[in-house]
Amino acid sequence: MKISLRSRLPWLLCLSALVMLADRLSKNWVTAHIRLGGAIPVIPGILRISHWTNEGAAFSLFADSSRPHLVHAGLIGFSTLAAAVVLFLLVRNAKCASLWISVGLALVFAGAVGNLFDRVVYGSVVDFIEVHIFSYHWPDFNIADSAVVTGACLLLLDSLMPKNKGPRD
Repeated sequence: MKISLRSRLPWLLCLSALVMLADRLSKNWVTAHIRLGGAIPVIPGILRISHWTNEGAAFSLFADSSRPHLVHAGLIGFSTLAAAVVLFLLVRNAKCASLWISVGLALVFAGAVGNLFDRVVYGSVVDFIEVHIFSYHWPDFNIADSAVVTGACLLLLDSLMPKNKGPRD
């Protein structure tokens, strides 16, 4: 099924809504079934479903600030602005941008709103996907974080693809 450029925006917004729903449901499940600091092994030594909260930015940056209320307000303000800009770009470019750009923006928007919701409603973001690769422990993350990273990778890949410049003289 080919989606016309005109009808792409509703599908992109639906994708964003599905990612936000998956993020919210997964965070609710983790909060209800795993005690804070606890974990359930999925692939022993590699992947666990854990339960942590993050009051800071990515990788808990600013989480131990001496002014947590200022950091919290700043993160909410930045996240709100970022989500609004991405939504504007998504709506503006849905008809003319490549599918990679459109899907990338939809994913970034969903992830930004998913984590923004946590910050506004709960004061922190629930992180629960814990990955170990050999002796390296990747900081815990969630579905919203994954959507932002995946969307950003799609945007980067699109920027690296050769563009058709039209006929040459």
